[in-house]
Amino acid sequence: MVRLPLTAEQLAAGKRLGGLLRSVRADSPLDDIARSAGISPETLRKIETGRLPTPAFGVVVQLAIALGLDLNHVAAVWQDQADLSAVS
Repeated sequence: MVRLPLTAEQLAAGKRLGGLLRSVRADSPLDDIARSAGISPETLRKIETGRLPTPAFGVVVQLAIALGLDLNHVAAVWQDQADLSAVS
């Protein structure tokens, strides 16, 4: 199966997700959050910078848990329906 290229909207959503995660993580060590989520620090770095704009759902769930984020808020940020600074 051939994967279609990501759309501009998907890339923008990935950047919003990365921005949210980066802002919530703030001064917490990237390694600690990655370990809590069961992913490598490099994977978290790629998600935060938008280089991995469509992480697996399970990864998003684990990151939300590790950062204490509500998944509804994460989804709203992904859909560009919530402010990144309005963390719930």
